[in-house]
Amino acid sequence: MKMLQAFAAMVVASTLACPPASAQMPDTAGPADMRITAAHRQQLIDHLAKEVGSSYVFPDIADKVAASLRAQHQRGAYESIQSAQQLSEVLTKEMQTTSNDRHLRVMYSAKILPARKPNTEPTPGDAASRLAMLRSDNFGVERIERLPFNIGYLELTMFAPAKDAAETIAAAMTVLAHTDALIIDLRNNLGGDAATSALLASYLFDKRTHLNDFHYREGNRIEQRWTSDVVPGLRYGQKKEVYILTSKETFSSGEDFTYALKNLKRATVVGETTGGGANAGDDLRLLPNFSAFVPLSRLVSPITGSNWDGVGVAPDVSVPAADAMSAAQVAILKKMAASEGNTDRRDRLQDRIAVLSAARTGT
Repeated sequence: MKMLQAFAAMVVASTLACPPASAQMPDTAGPADMRITAAHRQQLIDHLAKEVGSSYVFPDIADKVAASLRAQHQRGAYESIQSAQQLSEVLTKEMQTTSNDRHLRVMYSAKILPARKPNTEPTPGDAASRLAMLRSDNFGVERIERLPFNIGYLELTMFAPAKDAAETIAAAMTVLAHTDALIIDLRNNLGGDAATSALLASYLFDKRTHLNDFHYREGNRIEQRWTSDVVPGLRYGQKKEVYILTSKETFSSGEDFTYALKNLKRATVVGETTGGGANAGDDLRLLPNFSAFVPLSRLVSPITGSNWDGVGVAPDVSVPAADAMSAAQVAILKKMAASEGNTDRRDRLQDRIAVLSAARTGT
């Protein structure tokens, strides 16, 4: 899981957008950390302030972040930092505090980061390495299960790139297609590719549905996102109930999926308020060993006219994340019991509800 989370951090770096094209790293790596000189600090902060100022999705906030970085540097706030890793963490904290945007961050790499031209494809070796890592975690599909009383369960730890994950998502949804209700567990989902979020949502609607729009700073353009008319495998459809489990760790594309389905009244959200990251962007190389993730667009719901950035997605049923699974099942089973005409089955439903209720940490 730790390997996945480390990789997910890179995939999430282009959260709510297609992952940036990666480039081949040199075979030789530097030390795990690097000693930073005054000249390094000056150069890094100059490059960072320039990139954020010219590219960050909100121009007014971009100016504040850039000014804050330069002011802190002039005051000597970073003067005692000699660790490259520590400096990247301190700069990240400074930017996130000023912007209230958890996507905005600086990353240090022990390997030299080659210059990358926009929209370039990864090398065959780099693409193969990425695909192997995605396969090793089943493209984020952590668990598929048919729970008692024909409740479907799907746990996703990330939204892997759609072109890689589509076949696995299709297989999972086909297995779950004939369940009577569905629980989608995003409590450990750090985000990933927005296209995969839209792909999964497509299984849960019977007709083409407008999910959200990306508003880009560059060119002031808008890109709409809709569900797909056709999906591989079996469609789950719109008539059966869907529950989404969340935690404070649910982030980015995990929140995107949750926010869209909640506002479209397609799913009931159970758990905790999510992390609050709604801006999409890309990795920008600053120096040979430093890059920054800078949000380049913001997501807007056609229903709310806004998004969840900085505040998170609030659940419909607020319970500790540890209790979300049992709470969702109890909600489903109570509805089943209320309409069940068979006495024996209704009694078994009530017994199952009692077991799940007793298992909750709050009881």
